[in-house]
Amino acid sequence: MEKDMEKILEKAEVLVEALPYIQKYNRKIVVVKYGGSAMTNVELQKKVIEDVVLLKLVGFKPIIVHGGGKEISRWVDKVGKTPEFVNGLRKTDAETMEIAEMVLNKVNKSLVAMVQELGIKAVGISGKDGGLLKVEKKYSNGQDIGFVGDVKQVNTKILYDLLENDFLPIVAPIGLDAEFNTYNINADDAACEIAKAVNASKLAFLTDVEGLYRDFEDKSSLISSIKASDAKKLIESGTLGGGMLPKLTNCTQAIEAGVNKVHILDGRIPHCLLLEFFTRRGIGTQIFSDNDADEN
Repeated sequence: MEKDMEKILEKAEVLVEALPYIQKYNRKIVVVKYGGSAMTNVELQKKVIEDVVLLKLVGFKPIIVHGGGKEISRWVDKVGKTPEFVNGLRKTDAETMEIAEMVLNKVNKSLVAMVQELGIKAVGISGKDGGLLKVEKKYSNGQDIGFVGDVKQVNTKILYDLLENDFLPIVAPIGLDAEFNTYNINADDAACEIAKAVNASKLAFLTDVEGLYRDFEDKSSLISSIKASDAKKLIESGTLGGGMLPKLTNCTQAIEAGVNKVHILDGRIPHCLLLEFFTRRGIGTQIFSDNDADEN
């Protein structure tokens, strides 16, 4: 009986620890970039969606921006093509663009269904809807990589309208250029640009790594918290692994544009969002403005 009471009290302590964070971010916008292994594992999918729904129910205003890279590669392979990447970006010809749009829309609506199953109203949109994401053709170090877009403008009205009407927006990273051609957008880039445009309080990247390391080979070098200026020095040092470099660049740019905190989390850990947002220590890496206190 005593042990049962201890467990109950522990649960109460967890809720009390979360209280100041719930108060601080009540009615604030948070953007969650959802990708990596957490998208391909059904159990992890459920945990991520449960986290986002809980954030909404305690007063946050979440927006999900999702990828679908592994699923796109699977379908590209199915039609007999070989997925090609240039500096980490998918080379996207017209046929690959068609496949990418099909897959991303399928992923988008499956996430909508999962959210609505938990009793929250969700609306799935792509960057084409309402002119949400206007893009220009992106080049990778001067190389033409096809229908890959750089976000140049975000029509925030559509997102604000959905949030104000109590919907949870779920965004597929596809956009249109000035001639209304369809472009694939790197999901990290799309999430970053959306977070900047809506002046989000938090931007969280779900990844397949525990967070940011000073030395990726040394797992004890995980950085739990870092100022944006120190993150920029880390970028300039040239010691970061290739995959983390563009992600951390996105993080620092988001902070400079007014996003309060950016989090890099391991999406393979169940309920990673709740652990990071509602506990003092967190589990991933948070990047914060030099003008801000080092807290969640």
